Amino acid sequence: MNQVSYTMRNCTDQEKIETFLGRERTGVLGLVSDSLPYTVPLNYVWRNGSIYFHGMGSGKKEKILSQNPFVSFTVYKELGTVTDPVPCHADTAYMSVMMFGRAVKVTDPDEAAAALQKVLDKFMPNYYSQSLSSTLIEKYRSSMDGNAVAVYRLTPQEITAKENSADLAILFPMEIQ
Repeated sequence: MNQVSYTMRNCTDQEKIETFLGRERTGVLGLVSDSLPYTVPLNYVWRNGSIYFHGMGSGKKEKILSQNPFVSFTVYKELGTVTDPVPCHADTAYMSVMMFGRAVKVTDPDEAAAALQKVLDKFMPNYYSQSLSSTLIEKYRSSMDGNAVAVYRLTPQEITAKENSADLAILFPMEIQ
């Protein structure tokens, strides 16, 4: 794991990082399209040391990944604004993890089914009575374009994590929408 340049914020607690990645629901996938960056927020799961995400088997993300599989993936959570009597000392409490590596399309139907099952378990626990099967994954086609679902695995080659934890008592109350 690499360290962040602002070492006071560096998080090296592997258990904390694993818990954070397992708990949070969305991340931002960064891709390189021609000479411009392209980022897309998406749902993900953390499984066996890898990020898994899915989408239609077509579209901009699919096209870019087929041309350049090198990506970054950022998961972050803002916890609130840290108050201070001196305005310049106010800060933000947060946790973030950035990963860098190659997004590989999962071709094994069993691995794809297991990853998508983990997605269902995370986002819709106990909603479906039966587990996904590899047969369903192989046969399912999108009603939008007839393509199969695309499942990707990002096993990070590099990870950095940052945090600024704060006592809840000193956080400015966040507006609830």
